[in-house]
Amino acid sequence: QVHLVESGGGVVQPGASLRLTCAASGNTICISNMAWYRQAPGKEREALGAMTDDGTTYVTDSVEGRFTISRDDSSHTLYLQMDNLKPEDSAVYYCNADSAAVQAMCHMPWGQGTQVTVSS
Repeated sequence: QVHLVESGGGVVQPGASLRLTCAASGNTICISNMAWYRQAPGKEREALGAMTDDGTTYVTDSVEGRFTISRDDSSHTLYLQMDNLKPEDSAVYYCNADSAAVQAMCHMPWGQGTQVTVSS
C-alpha cells in the first residue's frame, strides 16, 4: 500500500504564494506518475495537473501560468508551487496517482489533504 501525506497549506491573502508538499512512500512504480487534486466545499474533486515518470508535467487551464508541479525523485516528494492565489483556489488539496486505475491497483487511499484558504 502507498502512503500519501500532504502538507504546506494555510491561510493567505489573494496574490500570495504557497508551496504544497506530497510525501509518498511505498511501491515506487505506483508513485511514478503523480497528480495534484483539490476539492472545494460542495464541489467534486478536480484534477489540477500531474508529473509523469519521465518528468513531463501538465496543469489544467484553470491554473495554467500560476501553478507548477515539480518532484524530488530522491525523496519521492511531489510539490505544487502556487502563485498569485485567488479566493477560488480555496480548497483541500490532495495528491495521488494520476490514474484511478493505478489508485485502485496500488491501493492508494486518499491522504488527509492540506487546506488552502485564500481570503482578504
